[in-house]
Amino acid sequence: MILVLAFGVSLLFCLLLLSRFSPLKILDAPNERSLHEVPTPRTGGVAIMLAILIAWALQSWLYGMPEAMVWIAASAMLVAGISFVDDLRELSPLVRIIVHALAAIVLIVGGMVMFDGVIGIVFTWFAIVWMLNLYNFMDGMDGFAGGMTLFGFGFLACAGWLTGANAYAIFAMLVAAAALGFLCVNFPPAKIFMGDVGSASLGLISAGFSLWGIRDGLFDWWFPLLVFSPFVVDATVTLIQRMLNRERIWEAHRSHYYQRLVQLGWGHKKTILTEYLLMLLAGCSALVTQQINSPVVAGVVLAGWSCIYLVIAILVQRFESGCLK
Repeated sequence: MILVLAFGVSLLFCLLLLSRFSPLKILDAPNERSLHEVPTPRTGGVAIMLAILIAWALQSWLYGMPEAMVWIAASAMLVAGISFVDDLRELSPLVRIIVHALAAIVLIVGGMVMFDGVIGIVFTWFAIVWMLNLYNFMDGMDGFAGGMTLFGFGFLACAGWLTGANAYAIFAMLVAAAALGFLCVNFPPAKIFMGDVGSASLGLISAGFSLWGIRDGLFDWWFPLLVFSPFVVDATVTLIQRMLNRERIWEAHRSHYYQRLVQLGWGHKKTILTEYLLMLLAGCSALVTQQINSPVVAGVVLAGWSCIYLVIAILVQRFESGCLK
């Protein structure tokens, strides 16, 4: 029932915010780096976060709130707050990164650490901040960030249920349900975007749930990495390429692989459906491999996916060079 509530609240608020009765008039105007062509509201993240927080609050009131959720909710509200201000009036990258860093510290104080020791804490901090920002970087195509949230949290929830962590699974599914409500009006052609409130906050929540699951032994460290690999790989490889080219990595661009496919003529719908297939396959292979519980098998699967992503990168380059049509 609460899942239906999360879906419904997200969809209804999205419909309100894209209508002429919307109390928030924040439009994303197209520019030379955009993939959309008409001004579009970018307030969908407000609807997603309201739906998530309302559903989390009701679930906690009825059945109790796990201690980890206190820290995840607090850090998410911190990121959502600064992102909302940024959507209203653009803030400097320094202000945003400071708040992102503080949100990461909140999770770490709450025990969300990947490895023990100082090195583990520092590595975890960088992982949280990177996940938060890469989600924001990858929110540039209709249905993309919403789809990754739906698939990603769906697979995290499945892993929770399979290990008997029902509370973890339910709270994760509430995020997926809110994302599904948003997707009803964000699937190509999108009527509304999620903006920084949605993308940055969902990136932080993704990091929080991943660390929570690793900490409690629900899955190994590589599980969420593989589940969210369609985002992680594209964003990380693109960042490294831009750094090597001495580009300003904090500026908007259209060099992500999904953006390059759209520009090659695939369009939003064909590209996003291909990405959904990739998300589904990556998540299913992660879930099956986790159940096998063999380090050797996990290593083989991760190596296999590394090869798959390498082949995808090569194919995109060959399409761009005209070698393939």
